[in-house]
Amino acid sequence: MSKIIQIASEEQQQAALESASQIILSGGIIAIPTDTVYGIAASAWNAAAISRIYQIKERDTNKSIAVLLGDASQALLIAENFSPKATSLAAKFWPGGLTIIVSKKTNLPPNISNNDKIGLRIPDHPFIRDLIRKTGPLATTSANLSGHPAAKTVEEFQPILGDQLDLIIDGGMVKGSGIASTVVDCTLDPIKILREGAISSEEIDAC
Repeated sequence: MSKIIQIASEEQQQAALESASQIILSGGIIAIPTDTVYGIAASAWNAAAISRIYQIKERDTNKSIAVLLGDASQALLIAENFSPKATSLAAKFWPGGLTIIVSKKTNLPPNISNNDKIGLRIPDHPFIRDLIRKTGPLATTSANLSGHPAAKTVEEFQPILGDQLDLIIDGGMVKGSGIASTVVDCTLDPIKILREGAISSEEIDAC
């Protein structure tokens, strides 16, 4: 069974940051709380770890994996370009429940996406942003088997996925609605909402 570290106190958070960053940087996979749902994460630069995410989730390899950022400056590590519309949406909704699809850099592992696009998001979760600043961007997808409901607590995914993860960060129940992020493709003109989630289409249109 995977080791579980709670992050209820500042002392626990510091210990979790050290353990989690070491595992990520050594090619491991961890489960993390976000502002929307729990996710499983690996370094966005580690092709072998990304392959493990697909295996753990029983995920179709034709489906891309989004990348979580610690701050907006890290977008330049992943995105080939960031359009004015993407910049406006990021300024309005980051950190938060919006995944912005952009053109990806060619030096990313090919298995993170089967096309020339990638989804980027900054979670509204201070601990996770601190972690990503230590590790670099994280390839992250929801902590569940593909096609199954997303998890709002560790207890919802740990019996199913726990044995295959190197560490679980337990942040309690997610603070948000438990609804996955809204996904907007900003490589198109006009932009296109691919999935409506935590942020409504009306909010996107207004921005």
